[in-house]
Amino acid sequence: MPSRPHRPLAAGAAVLALAGSVTACGTPAADAQAKEITVYSADGLKSEQGDGFYDKVFKDFEKQTGIKVNYVESGSGAAVQRLARERANTKADVLVTLPPFIQQADDKGLLDIYRPHGSEQVAAADKDPNGKWVSIVNNYFCFIYNKKELQQPPATWQDLADHRFAGKLQYSTPGVAGDGTAVLIKALHDFGGQGPAMDFLKKLQANNVGPSSSTGQLAPKTDKGELLIANGDVQMNYANMKSMPHQGIFFPAPKPGARPTTFALPYAAGLVKDAPHPANARKFLDYLISKPVQQQVSAVGGGFTSRKDVKATDPNAAALAKIMNGVDVFAPNWNDIDKNLDTYINAWKTATGS
Repeated sequence: MPSRPHRPLAAGAAVLALAGSVTACGTPAADAQAKEITVYSADGLKSEQGDGFYDKVFKDFEKQTGIKVNYVESGSGAAVQRLARERANTKADVLVTLPPFIQQADDKGLLDIYRPHGSEQVAAADKDPNGKWVSIVNNYFCFIYNKKELQQPPATWQDLADHRFAGKLQYSTPGVAGDGTAVLIKALHDFGGQGPAMDFLKKLQANNVGPSSSTGQLAPKTDKGELLIANGDVQMNYANMKSMPHQGIFFPAPKPGARPTTFALPYAAGLVKDAPHPANARKFLDYLISKPVQQQVSAVGGGFTSRKDVKATDPNAAALAKIMNGVDVFAPNWNDIDKNLDTYINAWKTATGS
């Protein structure tokens, strides 16, 4: 994807603790019986203040099972890249990332089949038909703006290219960050194809500060006024608002007079192939999808439950529904995006000189 007073931890800030013996050549060998798992995750669900969705989930899971969760955070694409590099000596048990990177992990053979208990209550569009991954928190792509400096958010993509945002607009890097890739996906949809989308992003580059490997780093800058516009996602930025009250969520429309658009960008979890602690990982995935945990997604995490049989009624759920009111939600062709992602990324690099 992914925050509460929620500024996500910077990538790599979490310390990975691996139990196990050391072989003669010095490579750690994980103990399959150890009461622990390691989760590689996109940012957005953990809080620096310790009151985020992950913070509660990890603590409660360890209390119930005795299994400690070791957490490693990064951008969505970076998490998959790390997993691929470690293929010969797998350290992670569970991967949590955003589309299209969860599909990319599957294509690379990095995920194993596991359908968590309760996943039958997750909509077909939010899980892999082959059982490689399932949504644990539903979410939507968005942009954010500084409400203190701007009375109203930009209404359209074209408004983002206004010279008043020069050096005050930034979006995370497509191909590296899930929400950055989402900028590209929304542009491809809203402008009707690769050519016009790249023409616009080339124009927008005049205002863009530059690359960012993590979307979570942009919210504090926007709240402080260092940026006026950035990209994000609804869950992360809504959950951040208590500690960053100057940020507002908006969805630019394709053109003047059109309705604003967005698309679902869920946090999806899968069992890592050759996971060091597969039994513990399966227990954790079951726990994430369980009804009691899913009932906490909006109240604690500021996101949308992935289960069809959970109807959130807390104040956060009502506020989130208001944010989404009047916004058209389109369904990306994830198979096309997965197949042609490198082509789209290379076209973006060429257009923007990145």
